[in-house]
Amino acid sequence: MIDLQQSRDEIDKVDKQIVELFEHRMQLAKDVAEYKVKTGKKILDKQREQEKLEKLMNLASNDFNKTGIQELFIQIMSMSRKFQYSLIGATEYKIPFQQIEKLDLHEGTKVACFGVKGSYTEQAMEEYFGTEITGFNVATFRGIMEAIKNGNADYGVLPIENTSTGGITDIYDLLVEYDNYIIGEHVVKIEHALLGLPDAKLENIQKVFSHPQALMQSSKFISQHKNMVGIECTSTSDSAKKVLEEKEITQAAIASKRAGELYGLKILAEGINHENLNSTRFIIISRKKEYIKHANKISICFELPHESGSLYNMLSHFIYNNLNMTKIESRPLEGRRFEYRFFIDFEGNLNDPGVKNALTGIGEEAIALKVLGNYKTI
Repeated sequence: MIDLQQSRDEIDKVDKQIVELFEHRMQLAKDVAEYKVKTGKKILDKQREQEKLEKLMNLASNDFNKTGIQELFIQIMSMSRKFQYSLIGATEYKIPFQQIEKLDLHEGTKVACFGVKGSYTEQAMEEYFGTEITGFNVATFRGIMEAIKNGNADYGVLPIENTSTGGITDIYDLLVEYDNYIIGEHVVKIEHALLGLPDAKLENIQKVFSHPQALMQSSKFISQHKNMVGIECTSTSDSAKKVLEEKEITQAAIASKRAGELYGLKILAEGINHENLNSTRFIIISRKKEYIKHANKISICFELPHESGSLYNMLSHFIYNNLNMTKIESRPLEGRRFEYRFFIDFEGNLNDPGVKNALTGIGEEAIALKVLGNYKTI
């Protein structure tokens, strides 16, 4: 019979040797990094890594060990690259954003917010900017982006994520398409109400208008009333305006009580969203590449090669640099089958060495990287 303790002792000896060899390999990686800094060579050399993996796998005695060797050395090479990035990243990475002390706000500052008057986005704008600015409403997400791009607005306010229904995918796509950047965020607690004409009663309602997100957030309430059907509208406030203008007693809107007061509608039911903690996160965007000094959250997006382990290798940059990732979202790439662009939020400031190191590594290994903004989280 095999002596278990003896086998364990032998494993301990082997593990000690592996640690010593690993440390020796990292020292050699340091020498390589210094050479690459002097010669301007890139850290990542895919062709050499692939050739090396094939050679190492061929040294293994069976298929199981070949697979294990491949997995082991993919990780060792990944760690080696991250170590090399740490040696050159903090000095080599150029921050593409300018640090500012605070936003320069005054009466002439123009801020565009999504939706017609009475929208939750308008509420977010007023809570974030106060009364020091000139705000105006824009009917579409793209319209906000265009207003900032063309200089018709200094800042824009857009919803990007809800606690009940997740990310608003259109916003992610627009952040890639336009050269606009996130400079702030604000969270609003969402409390939907069913709004009808002054003479309407709950049993009269057949058509319920609202933004798709609000309809999803109130879907349980709608399903409990068999005579009701949800119909998509451009925004919650626009749906309230529609009910007022069309004056059909069978129509109602899902919007805020604030919108109801603004458009003179009657509250037929309140608190109809099925999640009591329902909140929406709004982003503040600008065409300037700026970040406030004490910003502590970064948003980025990147595209990856369509190959095994590519996402894992990318996410490991956050682990290696001790950065807390708070969100990941994916969007399909247009014209490319089953390939995706990833959007990630993580804690940090663009001046932090660990952030510089991570962005250096991601920038080297991703097909494309865009820093969407650095801002103060709530």
